[in-house]
Amino acid sequence: MSVTTYEAIVENGQIKLLQLLQLPEKTKVYVVVPDVEIPSPIKIGSPRLRHPEQLIHFVKEVIEEPEDASLR
Repeated sequence: MSVTTYEAIVENGQIKLLQLLQLPEKTKVYVVVPDVEIPSPIKIGSPRLRHPEQLIHFVKEVIEEPEDASLR
């Protein structure tokens, strides 16, 4: 596989080549971003009980409202 490198910038979320270049449709390209640190997505873990034996204190109760119930 041969590789040719062209310099580009990002403007309004789109990659713009700095020189005029016509690439055929569906041309596979690779984007290398130097010197930019992309933050990792924030991960929120499930809460954990410090004492699992306390689980019995957390009981789920389902209360069904009639269809005509209104918000108060």
